[in-house]
This record gives sequence, structure tokens and C-alpha cells, in this order.
Amino acid sequence: MKQIKGPAIFLAQFVSDEPPFNNFNAICQWASSLGYKGIQIPTWESRLFDLDKAAQSQDYCDEITGIATEYGLTISELSTHLQGQLVAVHPAYDQMFDGFAPNALHGSPQARTQWATEQLMLAASASEKLGLTSHATFSGALLWHTFYPWPQRPQGLVEQGFEELAKRWLPILNRFDEVGVDVCYELHPGEDLHDGVTFERFLDATDHHPRANILYDPSHFVLQQLDYLAFIDIYHDRIKAFHVKDAEFTPNGRSGVYGGYQPWQQRPGRFRSLGDGQVDFKQIFSKLTQYGFDGWAVLEWECCIKHPEIGALEGVDFINQHLIKPTDKAFDDFAASVTDSALNKQILGIK
Repeated sequence: MKQIKGPAIFLAQFVSDEPPFNNFNAICQWASSLGYKGIQIPTWESRLFDLDKAAQSQDYCDEITGIATEYGLTISELSTHLQGQLVAVHPAYDQMFDGFAPNALHGSPQARTQWATEQLMLAASASEKLGLTSHATFSGALLWHTFYPWPQRPQGLVEQGFEELAKRWLPILNRFDEVGVDVCYELHPGEDLHDGVTFERFLDATDHHPRANILYDPSHFVLQQLDYLAFIDIYHDRIKAFHVKDAEFTPNGRSGVYGGYQPWQQRPGRFRSLGDGQVDFKQIFSKLTQYGFDGWAVLEWECCIKHPEIGALEGVDFINQHLIKPTDKAFDDFAASVTDSALNKQILGIK
């Protein structure tokens, strides 16, 4: 067994034009002052990070690492969630997802996809220069509008959709393989990769690519009513990144999993600050430790009730309380006896 690293924090939800959230140096100082030891960097946030420059310049990456180190922080992963989303977008979502891309690409789906792919390639190079081993992203979606089987899906539609998704991602996965970095898909509603079955479909379509892995976030499984503990038992070999995010699901007589188009506060399934939801993190940390996960426990704060800075402050102690130092001995070692082959034969009744 190995020890999970942490606590770390995903910076995306905290970036703003207000200090200390408007530049890399200041936000590192803030995260460190709370007690965080790691940071996950959103690569689309130019206020914090220049992805183009990081992909090309070792000096720039050393500068970024140096600033983090100055505040006692380690970079856990880079994130391309927004760019990964744009690798595959169904036309029904073109206008809504245009906001994830530069203005010059709005209304140009093919150019937007090409840009997103290039962004992932840059992220592979930057991850290598930063000495990282995992990368966080979304898969994008061509099939999400068909997630409920009505009207009936034409035969072969799902298979063809995953073939196309794999076709778009394979060059990216191969590039990440060249630099020794795992691509960790956050399994998330709205993505074609949103649960175990869809992840398996993607693995099949990519010939079980060794760099196709999982960012484990139990909150999205609570909202889908999926067994997030059994998920670890099944897919632990592919879990290479971890978002510590809480959630709750309270069905009622008016709405359930689909939420009735309601705002977050009124939905039966809601994201919450750590400790305010229903996720059994004691069991999650136990299982991940048992299976040898030694990546970072990264707080992703999303809550429709609590202030983000309070959630970030409380998240440090919460994660620290759940980190497990693995045992290096058996609890009953005090009663152990020396190996005695003759005695073992006698106990077994072997002559």
C-alpha cells in the first residue's frame, strides 16, 4: 500500500479578477496559507498560466514550479477540462460550448475541434516539462443527447459514436504516452464518458490504450445513483487522479435524477462542500489506499450553498483527517510464529 498525497486544491473555481485570485503568485500564497500542499492548475486561465509558453519553454515551467515551491506547494496535475470538452461537441451544443473557445473560433466547429486537440497536445508537452505523471480532462460528447433511449437509437449508433470519439482522442493519447503522462477523464454527466460502462466502451474503442485512465470524483456518481465504492473495486487499476468533492441526493415527490430543469439549490442531486453531503469519504480513502493509489487528493469545491472561501478553508482539515498512513505490519504480528515446515506438515496432517 502507498499513501495518498494531499491536501491539494483545484484552482479553477477560485480564479477571478480580484486579488489574491488574479495571478499565480498570489493564489499560490493564498492556497499555502490555508495549509494546502498541492495545486491543480486550469490551463485555460491565462491569469494563472500560459499553456503555449509552458509547452515550449522549460525555463517558464521551472519558473512556475519555483513559485509553487516557494510557498511549499507541488503541482499535482494540469487540467484541460474545457478544452477536452471541445474535442467532441454535438452540433446541438455548438453555441453553448463556443464560450469555451477563443472568440475567433465561435461558429466554426471544425476549427474549434482542431484548436482543442492542439491544446491537449500542448498540455502533454507542458506536463512533461513540469515533471507531471497525470493530466485531468473531459472527454467531450457526441452521444449525450441520446443518453435516454427514447426515441429508440438506430442500431450501431452508440458503437459508431465511440469509434469517432476514439478516433479523435487516439492521437492525443499517443502523444501523452510519448511523454509518460496518464490522461485522466473525469467521468461526468454531459460527457460521453460518464460512468463505468461508457468508460469501458471507450477502452474497447481505443484498444485499451494504457494512457486512457480515470479521474475519480464520487460526487458525479451520487447524482447518477451509481455505487461509487464498488466502482473503485472494479476500476482501481485505471484510477490515476482524484477529486475530493461531496454531494447529496434527496429524491422527492416532484423530481429525481433528472432534476426537472431546476436550479442547483432546488435539485434533488446537489454538489456540496466537504462534510456537508452524503459521500462516505472514509470508505473511499480506505479503498484507494488499499489498492495503492498514491496520487493527490484534490479538493474540487462546488457548492450551491456555502461560500467558496469557507469551503476551501474547511477542505484542508477534512482531507487531512481522511489521509491514511498505510500500515507496515499486520495487527496480529505479536502472535506470529517462525516458519517451521515440519510443524506445518504436522498441522496439515501431511506425512
